Amino acid sequence: MTSIAAISTPARRRKLVGAGRRQWIGLLYVAPAVALVVVFFIIPLCMTAWMSLHNWPLMGAHSFIGLDNYWAILRDTRFWNALKFTGYYTVVVTIAIFAVAFPLALFIERPRPLTGFYRTSFFMPAVIGFASASLLWSWLLNVDSGLFSPAAFELGLTEKKVNLLATFQPAFWSIIAMVVWKVAGFTMIILMTGLQSIPPDLQEAAMIDGAGPLARFRAITLPLMRRTLALALILSVAGSVLAFDQFYIILRGGPRNQTLTAVYWIFNQSFVSFKLGYGAALSMILLIILVALSLIQLRLLRQPEGVD
Repeated sequence: MTSIAAISTPARRRKLVGAGRRQWIGLLYVAPAVALVVVFFIIPLCMTAWMSLHNWPLMGAHSFIGLDNYWAILRDTRFWNALKFTGYYTVVVTIAIFAVAFPLALFIERPRPLTGFYRTSFFMPAVIGFASASLLWSWLLNVDSGLFSPAAFELGLTEKKVNLLATFQPAFWSIIAMVVWKVAGFTMIILMTGLQSIPPDLQEAAMIDGAGPLARFRAITLPLMRRTLALALILSVAGSVLAFDQFYIILRGGPRNQTLTAVYWIFNQSFVSFKLGYGAALSMILLIILVALSLIQLRLLRQPEGVD
């Protein structure tokens, strides 16, 4: 017994040393990612939270004011109107994106002639940055030198060249069209991967049992794509809540400040009015809203697939 214990003790020690070495190697591998998160997320987040508690002008000394910035937000009707518009825009554009992306995903899911061409064509706008896409559509929507309004006039569809950005409804739906054109291809790819993960045997068994396309879509496709849909939804909602480029470049918040988004108002307060502390407080409020929305989406992600 003594000899067995004497042999096993060095072996156990070597095993523990090897496990400790592997842990340090693992930490070494993740260190760059941890450093990036700390430098570009944790530290800026802490600095923003600290700035939100100060009167922090662009020039000059800052002073601690506690929660005064947050109390001021409660009286800021422009911010709440911007938040209300952001919510309306988020709902409309998310529905529009899914209404376009889901049929496209169903169309390109199975191999067929020119499938690769279709997938590339539909996805191509997603590789363009939002700023570049906004500049492109700003030209397309120009009443004089653009494409849409002059083309409609030349084809006799309108009696005169119509400025699509002069009133709220045409301007809003023009932005919706641009975002759908830009983002639907990316959402399509996400949904396509979810569709391809569904076992073909289930679809075939349902067809043998006499289930039609709509019945199979409702009973098999949608339940088994719960997590994929939730992932696409959280990406769409988060991107919509943070919308800024298209409204700043194309509309400048117009017409008559009716398209001010939450991020646009934060930008205005921080870099136009130079109230950096107040802008930081607005940013923290928007962060809380995004975290709440993300928690709801993560709850959906945790639900088992195929379970209502």
